[in-house]
Amino acid sequence: MNNRVVITGLGICAPNGTTISDFTDSIKNGISGITHQPDLEALGFSCQIAGKPPISEERIAQYFTPLELRNLNSTGIIYGVIAGLDAWKDAGLERSSDDSPDWDSGTIFGTGTSGIDKFRWAINKIDDMEIRKLGSSVVIQTMASGVSAFISGKLGFGNQVSTNSSACATGAESLLLAYERIKSGQAKRMLAGSTSDSGPYIWGGFDAMKVCTFKHNNEPEKGSRPMSLTASGFVPGSGAGAFVLESLDSALARNAKIYAEVLGGHLNSGGQRGLGTMTAPNPVSVQRCIQQALENANIKASEIDVINGHLTATTKDALEIENWKIALGSTAENFPYINSLKGMIGHCISAAGSIECVASVLELEHGFIFPNINCEDLNPEITALINENRIPQTLIEKKIDILAKASFGFGDINVCVILKKI
Repeated sequence: MNNRVVITGLGICAPNGTTISDFTDSIKNGISGITHQPDLEALGFSCQIAGKPPISEERIAQYFTPLELRNLNSTGIIYGVIAGLDAWKDAGLERSSDDSPDWDSGTIFGTGTSGIDKFRWAINKIDDMEIRKLGSSVVIQTMASGVSAFISGKLGFGNQVSTNSSACATGAESLLLAYERIKSGQAKRMLAGSTSDSGPYIWGGFDAMKVCTFKHNNEPEKGSRPMSLTASGFVPGSGAGAFVLESLDSALARNAKIYAEVLGGHLNSGGQRGLGTMTAPNPVSVQRCIQQALENANIKASEIDVINGHLTATTKDALEIENWKIALGSTAENFPYINSLKGMIGHCISAAGSIECVASVLELEHGFIFPNINCEDLNPEITALINENRIPQTLIEKKIDILAKASFGFGDINVCVILKKI
């Protein structure tokens, strides 16, 4: 089979918006969700700012039973369930209420880690010889597939229920994997997305690697600076993004709202060969990933209106743009518009790709290009490659037809997805 695949539902749990309407307003207006984190300061982190979704206890209680909430401290599961269930509702779909699973629907919902705080709590209990007090929720909160299991149980999915994990490429990969399952006719609907825990136990490793900025602890909103000359490392973030994908036939049959069509994409690895390492991309593989995505989507490079880049506010930003330019065969003048959401939300690790894909779909749906913030001092290595006007610093409202979204992750892995207004 060769089904056309569309996106009919969105859910978000981002540092600058936890509903689609709030998130849309924030990204259009360049509103940052990065704030000072007292716990990081108390622990002596060099980077004491982060992007963390503002979720109240009252909001959380709408998605979980009192029993589930007892000892639930996996923020990744909380964010993922909220985003996932909101996307399902946004698509106009109901939860399965009878004893029979929904055989046509499933989920591929990714994460990097799960329940880091719960792990720490459990380790302390074991060290204190209190194993019997671990309780029954440790396993489901700390297993990587906990988030997809929670979502599936709440919605009654009977099709594939999986959790993918590919570092910073996880979210975009989940979308592409779900797309492929529907395109091949193995499912009618798939809930895709990804999530990431909050807090010092997930962010500490990056701080220890010295890849996070320490220069903006007193001005959090200015800390994340993709494509800026004064970029000094990424700001850690967290949250979740989710999408309902379904066959075009299914969407039309139930008169569903259609946000965008997934034309195709590609995922690959640089094998940590050549210039590729565990933490640095192999340029050849990045370029190949982009070119193969175009081929799979059956479009020309000149048809891309906007690129939503990975662009993390590190020294690799210029290399990423160079890779795009080579892969697309662009000149400085005809390079597509390019933006990075990380200036507003930081780098949300395994949730980055899904949150940024939600932003991409909203750009297509509403006809705008969100502004790049904190790059008023553009890196001259970048402006030597493309014209400054390709990097909008104010909102552009215009019809967009095709958008390319890419994510590149630790382990030298790459994903590129092509989305189209329908």
